[in-house]
Amino acid sequence: MKIGDRVAYSTNFLQSIGCYTGPMANAKGTVTALVPLCETTLAEVDWASDEVPKRVNVKNLRTLRQVQLGQ
Repeated sequence: MKIGDRVAYSTNFLQSIGCYTGPMANAKGTVTALVPLCETTLAEVDWASDEVPKRVNVKNLRTLRQVQLGQ
Protein backbone atom coordinates (compact mmCIF):
# COMPACT_ATOMS: atom_id res chain seq x y z
CA MET A 1 0.00 0.00 0.00
CA LYS A 2 1.27 3.45 -0.86
CA ILE A 3 0.21 7.09 -0.70
CA GLY A 4 -2.37 7.81 -3.38
CA ASP A 5 -3.92 4.32 -3.39
CA ARG A 6 -7.71 4.16 -3.40
CA VAL A 7 -8.79 1.86 -0.58
CA ALA A 8 -11.73 0.25 1.18
CA TYR A 9 -11.98 -1.87 4.33
CA SER A 10 -11.18 -5.53 3.70
CA THR A 11 -14.05 -8.01 3.73
CA ASN A 12 -12.28 -10.12 6.37
CA PHE A 13 -11.97 -7.15 8.72
CA LEU A 14 -15.59 -6.07 8.25
CA GLN A 15 -16.84 -9.61 8.88
CA SER A 16 -14.64 -9.93 11.98
CA ILE A 17 -16.37 -6.92 13.57
CA GLY A 18 -19.85 -7.85 12.27
CA CYS A 19 -20.09 -4.82 9.99
CA TYR A 20 -22.14 -5.64 6.91
CA THR A 21 -23.84 -2.30 6.21
CA GLY A 22 -23.35 1.37 7.00
CA PRO A 23 -20.58 3.91 6.47
CA MET A 24 -17.62 1.59 7.17
CA ALA A 25 -18.85 -1.21 4.92
CA ASN A 26 -19.33 1.18 2.01
CA ALA A 27 -16.37 3.51 2.64
CA LYS A 28 -13.89 4.26 -0.12
CA GLY A 29 -11.05 6.71 0.20
CA THR A 30 -7.51 7.72 -0.72
CA VAL A 31 -4.40 7.09 1.38
CA THR A 32 -2.82 10.46 2.19
CA ALA A 33 -0.04 9.30 4.56
CA LEU A 34 1.48 6.19 6.11
CA VAL A 35 2.31 6.45 9.82
CA PRO A 36 4.63 3.86 11.41
CA LEU A 37 3.60 2.90 14.95
CA CYS A 38 5.95 0.32 16.49
CA GLU A 39 5.37 -2.84 14.43
CA THR A 40 2.16 -1.51 12.90
CA THR A 41 1.61 0.90 10.03
CA LEU A 42 -1.41 3.16 10.05
CA ALA A 43 -2.83 4.67 6.88
CA GLU A 44 -4.32 8.14 7.04
CA VAL A 45 -7.27 7.95 4.69
CA ASP A 46 -9.31 10.75 3.15
CA TRP A 47 -12.74 9.12 3.20
CA ALA A 48 -15.80 10.57 1.47
CA SER A 49 -17.60 10.30 4.84
CA ASP A 50 -16.72 11.92 8.18
CA GLU A 51 -18.25 8.90 9.97
CA VAL A 52 -15.22 6.70 9.28
CA PRO A 53 -11.96 6.80 11.29
CA LYS A 54 -9.18 8.71 9.52
CA ARG A 55 -6.36 6.38 10.70
CA VAL A 56 -6.62 2.68 9.94
CA ASN A 57 -4.25 -0.25 10.33
CA VAL A 58 -3.11 -1.10 6.80
CA LYS A 59 -3.86 -4.79 7.53
CA ASN A 60 -7.56 -3.87 7.65
CA LEU A 61 -7.58 -2.24 4.21
CA ARG A 62 -7.53 -3.41 0.62
CA THR A 63 -6.85 -1.37 -2.47
CA LEU A 64 -9.85 -0.93 -4.73
CA ARG A 65 -8.05 -2.97 -7.36
CA GLN A 66 -7.89 -5.90 -4.88
CA VAL A 67 -11.57 -5.41 -4.00
CA GLN A 68 -12.53 -5.53 -7.68
CA LEU A 69 -10.55 -8.76 -8.08
CA GLY A 70 -12.39 -10.30 -5.12
CA GLN A 71 -9.47 -10.43 -2.69
